[in-house]
Amino acid sequence: MAAMDFLTSPLLANIPGLVHGFGQRVAGTRAIAREAAQETFRTAGDVFFLHQVHGGVVVPAPWAEPPHADGSLTQRAGELLAIETADCLPVLIVDPSNLRVAAAHAGWRGTVAKVAQHAVEALVSLGSDPKQLRVALGPSIGPCCYEVGPDVEEAFGPAGSRFLERKASGRSHLDVAEANRTQIEEAGVLPSHIDKVDLCTRCREDLFFSYRRDGAYAGRMISVAGVSRTPSASLSPAA
Repeated sequence: MAAMDFLTSPLLANIPGLVHGFGQRVAGTRAIAREAAQETFRTAGDVFFLHQVHGGVVVPAPWAEPPHADGSLTQRAGELLAIETADCLPVLIVDPSNLRVAAAHAGWRGTVAKVAQHAVEALVSLGSDPKQLRVALGPSIGPCCYEVGPDVEEAFGPAGSRFLERKASGRSHLDVAEANRTQIEEAGVLPSHIDKVDLCTRCREDLFFSYRRDGAYAGRMISVAGVSRTPSASLSPAA
């Protein structure tokens, strides 16, 4: 089986019982990538995948068949949440006091739908304090490469213009990570409690797949987070 390497967040790495990681590219099909992620976290729990649709819906684990949603949450050990990306932003959210976890898949459509903000709000609805949450933003396409058209500018509206930069080409570039960071802060998360893997998926072909670079045949990276069902599991796959 193909091995999957993971990047981890310093902000999440020392939360007792938590396992997490932002997967790098692995050769083969998306099914092979899923198997590699499941094997990496096998001792920690079961990995739950979504049928991602670029929306704002957040669903609670567990499920038998992947629900059509772009966010998920859990309060139980052994339920690990997965997000698949190939330029979109993976967001992992943790309540270290109550060991609740949420995850979100945020492309430009999911960002407009405020999926990451909804994931924070879902944890708050369960009793989490937003000021205690820790959030890690994974690798995504950066503003250096994320050229967008008038449809995206219109979808973001005047309030979203701060996340768009007009380049010399006349086209705008979107900072999807900063847009999500702002929405998460608006939901009550402290700026100091938000971490970012500052790598562009389109630039770093050695590490990541990129839909913008590779086209429809691009593979997917897999990000995972959850509380381990076994005390002996590593805090992160890279440990």
